[in-house]
Amino acid sequence: MTETGLASWYGGKHHGKLTASGEVFNQNHLTAAHKTIPWGTKVKVINLDNGKSCDVRINDRGPFKEGRIIDVSRAAARALGMVRRGIAKVRIEWLSDPETTNELASQD
Repeated sequence: MTETGLASWYGGKHHGKLTASGEVFNQNHLTAAHKTIPWGTKVKVINLDNGKSCDVRINDRGPFKEGRIIDVSRAAARALGMVRRGIAKVRIEWLSDPETTNELASQD
């Protein structure tokens, strides 16, 4: 499955707080929030403006701003080269099902 749209990132003010999945948010881990992709699913996020990509694990719900399809952690935003601008046009590609990656959640 793939999806294309705008990504944004979140970090500092959410760092250390619980995500919707019950996991503690760490802005330095490669995680993301999506409205419907199951928690624990690993996805590749590709910045269509610069070609940079990274793999993230879905552990939260969002984004809540209209027109955006994913919120990535600060670490993922850095890997995607979108920290300064704050948003980027991206493509999301599913890499795994949640059953495959849930066991890795504590290893992030």
